[in-house]
Amino acid sequence: MLEDKNIHKTSLEQIGEFGLIDILTQGFPLRNPSSLKGIGDDGAVIDFAHEKAVISTDLLIEGVHFNLSYMPLKHLGYKAVMVNLSDIYAMNAIATQITVSIAVSNRFPLEALEELYEGIRLACDIYKVDLVGGDTTSSLRGLIISVTSIGKAPLEKIVYRNGAKENDLIVVSGDLGSAYMGLQVLERENEVFKVNPNLQPDLEPYQYLIERQLKPEARKDIVLLLEKLGVKPTSMMDISDGLSSELLHICKQSQVGCRLMEEKIPLDPVLINACEEFNLSSTMVALSGGEDYELLFTISQADYDKIKGNPNLSVIGYITDASQGCNLITRANEAIPLEARGWNAFR
Repeated sequence: MLEDKNIHKTSLEQIGEFGLIDILTQGFPLRNPSSLKGIGDDGAVIDFAHEKAVISTDLLIEGVHFNLSYMPLKHLGYKAVMVNLSDIYAMNAIATQITVSIAVSNRFPLEALEELYEGIRLACDIYKVDLVGGDTTSSLRGLIISVTSIGKAPLEKIVYRNGAKENDLIVVSGDLGSAYMGLQVLERENEVFKVNPNLQPDLEPYQYLIERQLKPEARKDIVLLLEKLGVKPTSMMDISDGLSSELLHICKQSQVGCRLMEEKIPLDPVLINACEEFNLSSTMVALSGGEDYELLFTISQADYDKIKGNPNLSVIGYITDASQGCNLITRANEAIPLEARGWNAFR
């Protein structure tokens, strides 16, 4: 939020809903040929010709999914788009359009919402997606953001959660757990700030962790990489609720079991140091933290040579028959039943 009392603040009541839409959505060019009609009519018109549309929607609510005490509005706008694009890439599709709807209370001036849309615009520019619609309304309880993402892919390239087969390899992109630890750092420093507002935190040692929390990146690059390598995953999900939750989803829908190797889970050194400082298990943080927005997928063993040695990808286990259950194999070579302890929106 804008806190500087000297900054001019334009009341949303002054400009009205349509004036607000005009201001916030100017400077969003249509860059995809499939975007026939964007903002300015009753609906967008999209033409994918011979490809299939892939659609996903997410809702972000102040006080549940984000805290504006430490989440800059520009970062929030960017992250809101990433959360949605990640779902499209998890289907092995390419995102092309988004719609953004917001509900805001009267404590938000126009300038605050312009800051939010700066982040949305940056995401659109970097990921080459078009903002083609949305809605604005009032809220009695703060800020609510709903983003719908639309993508495309040939039918034969779309990947679902239910295609994992026995002996497939389990692969993950990037590293895990850092976003959760970034949140722990921000929450801790926010509590310190409440006690002593004059104490400025030193966040430099945690820069990578905080960036993973405030400005995650959807892994479009992995979808393009797999296409270049000639690898089509047998199943795929993005990691929003935690590695264990997502892997169990794949196993349940594919009716298989798994063996996840603890020693193979990719962890950043900064994460490991922060876990020691907070007296947390880095393995549990990686399994249950969530918000990494990395891609978790399975591939046939025949494709292993195509991905081995790639710094963007880690093989972390393999798929078994359902009768063997879903287990974490610890560094001590013990099998522990895998449990979903990640984010639960209704807990």
